[in-house]
Amino acid sequence: MRLIRGLHNLTEQCRGCALTIGNFDGMHLGHQSLLNLLADTAREINGQSCLMTFEPLPHEFFSRQSTRQSSNRSRLMNTREKLMALADYPADLCPDYMLLLNFNASLSKMTAKDFIEKILVEALAIKSLVIGDDFRFGRDRKGDLKMLQKFGAEHHFDVTSLSTHHIDNTRVSSSRIRDALSTDRLKDAETMLGRPYQICGRIAHGDKRGRSIGFPTANIQLHRPATPLHGVYSVTMHSVKLGSIQGIANIGHRPTVKGERIQLEVHLFDFNQDIYGQNVCVSFQQKIRDEKKFESLKELKQQIEIDCIQARKLQAGINTKN
Repeated sequence: MRLIRGLHNLTEQCRGCALTIGNFDGMHLGHQSLLNLLADTAREINGQSCLMTFEPLPHEFFSRQSTRQSSNRSRLMNTREKLMALADYPADLCPDYMLLLNFNASLSKMTAKDFIEKILVEALAIKSLVIGDDFRFGRDRKGDLKMLQKFGAEHHFDVTSLSTHHIDNTRVSSSRIRDALSTDRLKDAETMLGRPYQICGRIAHGDKRGRSIGFPTANIQLHRPATPLHGVYSVTMHSVKLGSIQGIANIGHRPTVKGERIQLEVHLFDFNQDIYGQNVCVSFQQKIRDEKKFESLKELKQQIEIDCIQARKLQAGINTKN
């Protein structure tokens, strides 16, 4: 799969493709069904497949404009995580291209008609469009399936819609997954995702406070404006080089040490190797407690000791069941 940043980087090979459009935040089971249909459609037209998505996500752009940020509209995945998730797909299901468009003021003001004519027709000359049945686009979200079908007939591209994916009569969506994570229902999120929720990133140097109290941490850069998780969790860290290592993680602002930005810190059990600079993924298994402020580092250390005991017990239970 090739990443294309912006319409100006399109090549002739991208034209005439089968296209799908969306945020694809989380790459949940509904997204996976859409990508399977996209792959089938591309084979039918004997063409390339392309996934169009946006950075920032539209709701992030509008939140910045209105200076409001809603916790249940936080980010499940950054762009790198989307690419990593797609790379794990079988070769015959992975899109040939990801087209990443900058969602800016110009794009936010583009009418649905102009989006179709300038991007889908002029820039991409699509042959097929695959979308979810609730897809909306264009200024004020006035574009819909009916409009796409009308313009498709005029400009000679097919439009296929996929019904919303349901599990036990519950609609699968990124919003529902965010809500499940933010209300500590990690198993519900896992069911909709088809895998445990995880955050991936590069391990960076931190302030070494954890090491000073006997709990060294791997500090992982989030590269997202907000996350639905906050607190202390039982986790497993995955690395190509090291495999899977169990541990405990805190994700939040670290109030005891007056942290200003949200940060993910992972303490790995029975581990003391140098892993700075490595790319890792952290799978969240179960929440242990909310983040809180302690009066001293000594109190924080005592609580972490208790948290680690609980996390080890939880993971032992998980391993027994597996």
